[in-house]
Amino acid sequence: MDLNLKGKRALVCGSTQGIGKAVAMELARMECNVTLVARNQQALQQAAKELSNTGKQLHDYIDADFNFPEQLKEKIEKHVKEKGTVHILINNTGGPKGGLIVSAETDEFIKTFSAHLICNHLLMQACLEGMKKEKYGRIINIISTSVKQPLKNLGVSNTIRAAVANWSKTLSNEVAGFGITVNNVLPGATNTQRLKQIINDNSVKTGKPIDELAKEMMNEIPAKRFAEPEEIAHAVAFLASPSAAYINGINLPVDGGRTKCL
Repeated sequence: MDLNLKGKRALVCGSTQGIGKAVAMELARMECNVTLVARNQQALQQAAKELSNTGKQLHDYIDADFNFPEQLKEKIEKHVKEKGTVHILINNTGGPKGGLIVSAETDEFIKTFSAHLICNHLLMQACLEGMKKEKYGRIINIISTSVKQPLKNLGVSNTIRAAVANWSKTLSNEVAGFGITVNNVLPGATNTQRLKQIINDNSVKTGKPIDELAKEMMNEIPAKRFAEPEEIAHAVAFLASPSAAYINGINLPVDGGRTKCL
């Protein structure tokens, strides 16, 4: 099985912590040249130092804020022009705050739609021509199992992530003939700062201890534990590899069996 990415270049968003960082590190171990994308320059510099370069790769980073799509577009287009083809695009953006959909403000939907779907689209457009030219492209969107089964108290997230999934499926049909695949990885409850924040917020709202809430969440998962970011990264890395060339347009849950539908 061919899992080597030597000579390929990846752009990994949200890559200074959590799942994004785990994905970047896994791709680097596969000898891919990795460009980290996030808004904290100091964190980017530190994360870049941690990437493997056993294949003599040239890693770098772009500091960009997804709250400003036009600035992101300019920076990514400049990067592609200077560095060349991005073969692997990992779209990964932090989720919005939780809450019931009935109490969500309209600007929450607009802001989240922009940071997720619009920014994904701009990144794709900046990378697409290079992928077509080299007949190799992997666009992988880190979304959520809410694409298949909406999650409690995540009304805005459920709504926008479903839109991203349908954007992705539509795109996958349009670009498959150029050797480009587009797939979604749907993490379940994963041991990240995002999950810790959700549990902490629920603890404040309900008065229940954090440990009790975490245990309740684990009990809903057949595997009876949270995922580690590296476990999500392994799935992403396979989809980015040459061996996944005929896997296209799918939603892949990596959730320990929590999602009840097929």
